[in-house]
Amino acid sequence: MAGTDIAGTDTASTDTAGTDTAGMGMIGTATTTDEDTSGGLVRGPGTGVVLVGPPTAGKSSVGALLAAELRVPFADTDALVATAAHKPVGDIFVDDGELVFREFERGAVALGLDAIKPEGGVLALGSGAVLDPDVRRMIAGQVIVYLEAGFATVAKRTGMDRPRVVIPGNPRGRLRAMLDERRPVYAELATLTVSTDDMAAEEVAADLAARLRG
Repeated sequence: MAGTDIAGTDTASTDTAGTDTAGMGMIGTATTTDEDTSGGLVRGPGTGVVLVGPPTAGKSSVGALLAAELRVPFADTDALVATAAHKPVGDIFVDDGELVFREFERGAVALGLDAIKPEGGVLALGSGAVLDPDVRRMIAGQVIVYLEAGFATVAKRTGMDRPRVVIPGNPRGRLRAMLDERRPVYAELATLTVSTDDMAAEEVAADLAARLRG
């Protein structure tokens, strides 16, 4: 089913996958670890929804659509970082290094949570944010949705799906290693996991909105 091609603002760190420009295409199945008996997610007053996942999983696009469905605020940590630094996220990595970016990111997570929690809004996290113990502590207690995307999907969306193209530095290998490192962290944090390989962003947002409404 055709829908939004999530090539929008899911621009996380340049990581090894380049910019986290999500081109999500179509979506698959969902699993959840914290539902009530009616199939709705358990969410107390003032509890936000935090979207995590690899580059190109669609966190920014799905997040904006989900917030619109629920009529709640939306924030994106990469956008907050870029605003605070007065430059694109990728430029921060090149000009200042990852440590400086992560400092900005911690501040962006705190700011984003302050903006969304009172009304139960939606926050999209940059793909590497969950590796920071401080970030994991900050998002504890929120409904955490893991937008899952496999290696082949991420490689395709980042333009690394052409094996005959020789690129110095083995970026495909670095991408695979990055995903392998982060996947168990996403899975451990997740209240709900959604496979984003085969479904449109609008469908993902609508499904999540129905679950969150209970």
